[in-house]
Formats: sequence, C-alpha cells, structure tokens
Amino acid sequence: MTQSQANGSRELALFAAQLAAEKKGHDLNLLEVGQVSIVADYFLLGTGNSAVQVHSICDHLIESLKKEGHIALRIEGYREGWWVVLDYGGLVIHIFQPEARAFYDLERLWADAPRLTIESNEDRYFE
Repeated sequence: MTQSQANGSRELALFAAQLAAEKKGHDLNLLEVGQVSIVADYFLLGTGNSAVQVHSICDHLIESLKKEGHIALRIEGYREGWWVVLDYGGLVIHIFQPEARAFYDLERLWADAPRLTIESNEDRYFE
C-alpha cells in the first residue's frame, strides 16, 4: 500500500465517522488495523440503539459514500440490523446494536491497532 492510499483510506474513514455521527451513531472508534494486519487499513466501529437506527446509519453511509464515488464491495448483516458490516476495501465499517458490540468486543480483539476516538457531537477526532 502506498502512502497516498493510506491517506485516502484515513480521509474516507474520518468522513464515514462524520456521516455516522450525523445519524446519532455513538461510541465511534476508528482502529488503524493496517498497522497490525492486512485485512484493511481502518475499521470504523459505531453503535446504534436499535435495528432501525443501525439501518438508518448504514443507509446514510451507503448513500452518502456512493455520492462521493465509493461503492461498498460487500454488505453483511443488514437484514437483521444486529451487526452490519460495510466493506469499502481499505475501510471496513461495523455498526452494531449495543448488545452485539459488547458481545463481539472488536476493540479487545484488535487491541494492538492504534485507535482514534471520534467525538460524535463534534466534527473532531483525537488520538
């Protein structure tokens, strides 16, 4: 992966986090998994309080990213709305209901990956 690809993935990930926050996604975390794995450059993790909210967040992400020229390579779990995975290649987005997020605990699984925490009430992030 080139430096420009990594920067592009980071910008896409931050934009996606902003989009998730617009639909009241919370507990947004961005994991730089590309530092510890070849699975993707970034994982964006977020939570919606119900299947309806998870669907709303995912619909907003899919539609808004498509307008910017980014088409999901694969979408999993959408029908159930328990844990939805949107795969954009260098960015994989995981939107959970609270119980699913606690159960699967991807932050623990990917604990070695550098993390950015997104402040969902502001358009900022911090390391």
